[in-house]
Amino acid sequence: MKDLITIGLPSKGRLKEKAVAFFNNKGLKVLQGNKERNYFAKIENKTNLKIIYLHAKEIIQRLGDGTLDIGISGLDLLNESEKNLQDKIRIKKYLDFGNANLVVAVPEDWIDVQTVADLEEVAFDIRSKRNTRLRVATKYPNLTNNFLISKGVTQYKLIPSLGATETYPFIGSSEIITDITSTGKTLEDNNLRVLKDGLILQSTACLFISKKKAANLQPFLNSLV
Repeated sequence: MKDLITIGLPSKGRLKEKAVAFFNNKGLKVLQGNKERNYFAKIENKTNLKIIYLHAKEIIQRLGDGTLDIGISGLDLLNESEKNLQDKIRIKKYLDFGNANLVVAVPEDWIDVQTVADLEEVAFDIRSKRNTRLRVATKYPNLTNNFLISKGVTQYKLIPSLGATETYPFIGSSEIITDITSTGKTLEDNNLRVLKDGLILQSTACLFISKKKAANLQPFLNSLV
């Protein structure tokens, strides 16, 4: 179909619920498939609109390569992606859900470490005593690198996290972490504390569009913003 518009929505959790509610509230009723794991949906009375449910990270990838026209995902995931990908995506609207902060957190008992500047001292200490670097577990290597370097921290190495990043300092996989948090409770429950100046990014869900398709989308976007 020539005027088909493909929309990517998060495939699970509160982000999915809120994204569907966003469209419903704009008078665009999302019709879910009957099957529990159906990755496609339609919008009532709009045959030219197709919804695909994807992992929030993949939505950013697909907007970048132009296989999605519109998508809802997190600002953190856009900013973490490669620069050439970011250049192909436009933020159309900041949404009022999916709010979370990407932060630097250290073990609660690191009493002498209150700010990011203190980390450099710890890092040199680790270097001289163990001949290893301060290990930072994260799912956000690009944002973490940029932030630490901008704050003058140099003696560290990133440990890629595949999940439950909060556990890494306590299983001996890293000394500290950077992670996304909405309330801070999970960090607290795992005896971690956010540094006073450890805010890397305030994230929120956004309505994104693929720049490649922007001109054709304008009439439809007027109904969303």
